[in-house]
Amino acid sequence: MKKMWAHLFPLLLTIFVFPQLLQSQDDDFSRQHPRQIIRTGHDRSDSDPQQVHISLAGRDHVRVTWITDDKHAPSIVEYGTENGRYDEKARGEHTSYTYFHYSSGKIHHVRIGPLKPSTTYFYKCGGSGPEFSFRTPPSTFPVEFVVVGDLGQTEWTASTLSHVDSSDYDVFLLPGDLSYANGHQPLWDSFGRLVEPQASSRPWMVTEGNHEIENLPNYPDGFTAYNARWLMPYEESGSTSNLYYSFEVAGTHIIMLGSYTDFEVGSAQYKWLEADLARVDRKKTPWILVLLHAPWYNTNTAHQGEGEGMRQAMEELLYKARVDVVFSGHVHAYERFTRVYDNEVDPCGPVYITIGDGGNREGLALEYEEPASPLSLYREPSFGHGRLRIVNETHAYWSWQRNNDLDTFVADEVWLQSLSTSKACWDKQAAPSSFPNDEL
Repeated sequence: MKKMWAHLFPLLLTIFVFPQLLQSQDDDFSRQHPRQIIRTGHDRSDSDPQQVHISLAGRDHVRVTWITDDKHAPSIVEYGTENGRYDEKARGEHTSYTYFHYSSGKIHHVRIGPLKPSTTYFYKCGGSGPEFSFRTPPSTFPVEFVVVGDLGQTEWTASTLSHVDSSDYDVFLLPGDLSYANGHQPLWDSFGRLVEPQASSRPWMVTEGNHEIENLPNYPDGFTAYNARWLMPYEESGSTSNLYYSFEVAGTHIIMLGSYTDFEVGSAQYKWLEADLARVDRKKTPWILVLLHAPWYNTNTAHQGEGEGMRQAMEELLYKARVDVVFSGHVHAYERFTRVYDNEVDPCGPVYITIGDGGNREGLALEYEEPASPLSLYREPSFGHGRLRIVNETHAYWSWQRNNDLDTFVADEVWLQSLSTSKACWDKQAAPSSFPNDEL
């Protein structure tokens, strides 16, 4: 009996203390096939707002964006904290663009505020159409982020958004590949209408993916539609490009990087990132998250090495700043790595998570390299979404929730500890091999 207990005790201890080490791809689960594109029609008048979405726009402010077919509709937002009563009013700007024979509607951007944290606001766009509402994020912990990459507009997209809605959250983060329009501009409009219920009620913060690139000889900009429709707070964060920027929520600094614009050492994005990281006070802002599209670490056979140039240029900046988590998309599957730096386990490096499984029309990336890398702790090709609940200055809970047809299922989860609280990681004299593991 004693001999049997001696063999069982280490196993039971491992299960209790390190449950995530036993998690793996569920081989009995049937992988989801791609589903049909949803084309969401326009059922409002020309002057009524459509494709309404909001984004954070500097401290205590929100940017409201919408489109009207009526080119004379005013760019105004009326808002207040009571249903149907608007005590405040703000006027903004508008833009439009053409792409071959396509002409966009009038795209309105109105910055409103200052706003109170954790407060529900009711608002109306352009003095016409339905009333919308949103809740501002909290100013202190806890705060919860939903993370979804490669969203698209398929039946799986609708399933993902339905699962997202099943539990409350504060901010929606999307690391690239929004509409999968690929130059077919009406799909941008369809996407905006599809996500309006979610994007008009919580801030959506996005960065570009490869499917946002629309670079043709007569359209050298490459991101005309994306930049016109999804204006992010780049100016508020000192960036000169809508393709990379940063913002803060509660005690969390979030950096959105551009995989498809300049990133080399000495480039505009590199210099901006270096300065942005230097401004973060980890005593006031203990958590740093980074989002980008093409993953720097990836054991799926799809898109191998496509983020390598950016990793070589920028990884050291993130490492020295003790970034906590790096989210990416592009690969249509889910994968969570241990803390990594320069292709080796390093307790002071970020946790890398690939979450390009929102609902794209191209299907899942089913094949992984074998044998599995010791850096990769969990990997699975299924549609789903992630949630990061930052509980306090030191701890956060991450879960990846796989889509089933009707229910969501937590397939991977782990508690994380902020590197800002790791004395060993900030001690330049400590050797990496002596560092303790921060995670449970």
